[in-house]
Amino acid sequence: MAYFGSKIQQTMKTIHWKGIGLGLAVLLASCETKKNSGSISEQAATQNTIQLKKAPIFEADSAYAFVQKQVSFGTRVPNTPPHVACGNYLAATLKQYGWQVTEQPFEAKAFDGTVLKSKNIFAAWNPSATKRILLAAHWDTRPFADQEKDATKHKTPIDGANDGASGVAVLLEIARTVAASKEIPLEVGIDILLLDSEDYGQPEGTNSADYKQDTWCLGSQYWANNKHQANYGAYYGILLDMVGGMNAKFYQEQQSMKYAPSVVQQVWQIGQQLGYGQYFITQSSEPIIDDHIYINNIARIPMIDIIHYDPSDGNYFQNDWHTLNDNIKIIDKQTLKAVGQTVLQTLYNETK
Repeated sequence: MAYFGSKIQQTMKTIHWKGIGLGLAVLLASCETKKNSGSISEQAATQNTIQLKKAPIFEADSAYAFVQKQVSFGTRVPNTPPHVACGNYLAATLKQYGWQVTEQPFEAKAFDGTVLKSKNIFAAWNPSATKRILLAAHWDTRPFADQEKDATKHKTPIDGANDGASGVAVLLEIARTVAASKEIPLEVGIDILLLDSEDYGQPEGTNSADYKQDTWCLGSQYWANNKHQANYGAYYGILLDMVGGMNAKFYQEQQSMKYAPSVVQQVWQIGQQLGYGQYFITQSSEPIIDDHIYINNIARIPMIDIIHYDPSDGNYFQNDWHTLNDNIKIIDKQTLKAVGQTVLQTLYNETK
């Protein structure tokens, strides 16, 4: 996840992003007059609730295992063997579940001049469907533990169990669940985009005058400018970032509210109706530069960001962010369940 130091954060708050004139309202899933038997949480349709359709169960244990598997490769920093091995595993796993996979290798130049051998992974379910929902997460890890108090550890790469692996794990479990639940109607096409070279941005200590926010999110910048399919489009998108920490809080990020407010409201309402109100907080958080910015601005797909926000100490993220403590020990199955079930329910609530 992109870095915000105190001075840089203040600078980023003043950025006026170019609007893309979306001019489209993302429709909320319509309330039905009949209850659907067997859904995760069935409630009577009222003015304040969304009628939830039948959706499969999201298995938190399986999602947790997907986090463990990614971490087991080692730090997934571009240009390293663990990075190559994990990328191959992710593509193979999606293919195993019957998704149509497109691998997009590319080279990106990092802030320090390093050429990063990178790979975005795109997977489609029900590829013939006209209406498509895009789900995304980054799968690489930070090469610098630059938030460690001990400066001698700043050049040590992190495990990225939460910052990277958690979002990917939720998407892999969604891919597995959708493939195993063909008896439950899914009316739209689903796409999963695993983005690379997100976390190789300028480290802490960079002079704010020399700081360039575009050194982050290199995979999403590349994909947005070079889509795997030239005419690809999606109704909306959901980005997952740091969605596995214990007692995580997901506030309504301001850039998400700018570009796709209806999607934010729909997802947060569904999360609360499913009983996850302690995670999905209906308050706004500071705007953040993340992969969704480039997909909104360049690819012109309205995308929201489900991302952990901690307003308690002014640092935006949790204390283990970009430290060596971002390891499997901080991953909580209940958080994975809350996010995964909410996103899964959102998908199954969509109509053609």
